[in-house]
Order: sequence, then C-alpha cells, then structure tokens
Amino acid sequence: QVQLVESGGGLDQAGGSLRLSCAASGSIFSWWTMGWYRQAPGKQRELVATITSGGSTNYADSVKGRFTISRDNARNTVYLQMNSLKPEDTAVYYCNFRNIGTMKDYWGQGTQVTVSS
Repeated sequence: QVQLVESGGGLDQAGGSLRLSCAASGSIFSWWTMGWYRQAPGKQRELVATITSGGSTNYADSVKGRFTISRDNARNTVYLQMNSLKPEDTAVYYCNFRNIGTMKDYWGQGTQVTVSS
C-alpha cells in the first residue's frame, strides 16, 4: 500500500515563498514519475509540475520561472519550491506518484496554499 503525506502549505503574502514536501511510504520505485497538481475553488485539478526518474521536468506555463520541482529518491520525497507567489496560486496542492509501468496514480491528501494580495 502506497501512502503519500504532504506538508508545507500555509498562508503567505504575494511575493513570498513556500516549500511543499511529499513523502511516500510503501512499495515505491525510483523510476516512478512524481508531480504536483492543484485545484482552486470551482476549478478542475490542474498540473503544476512533474519530474521523471531521470530528472526531466515539466511545468505549467503559469508557474514557469517561479516554481521548482525536485525529488529525493532515497527518501521517496518530492518537493515544490514556490517563489514569487501570486494570489492566483491559491489552491489545494496535491502530490502525485505515478507508476509508469501500470499508469496507476497515487495521491496525497492535499495541502492548502493561500496567497493574499
């Protein structure tokens, strides 16, 4: 059983920074893709960033240049460094681990990020 536990969300002012962490337990393999998604009130969940086992990253246009995703395979942990936060970044952020062999997704419980103007 794979479980993901997120931490690091909270309230910040526009222009500030937050760092999200997501630690996984269970049968995790280093070749899985890891990522972050977010869902704002009244909107669909959207991709924020992903990182492959080889370190290739992909970002939503709205966060490019401001957010950085990274991973620590030894700790089964993925991070999201968020800088220059904007009010439109306000959302519940979910981490995702994807078994790219079976395409099965595992999700964290979500952590609230609120950015005030």
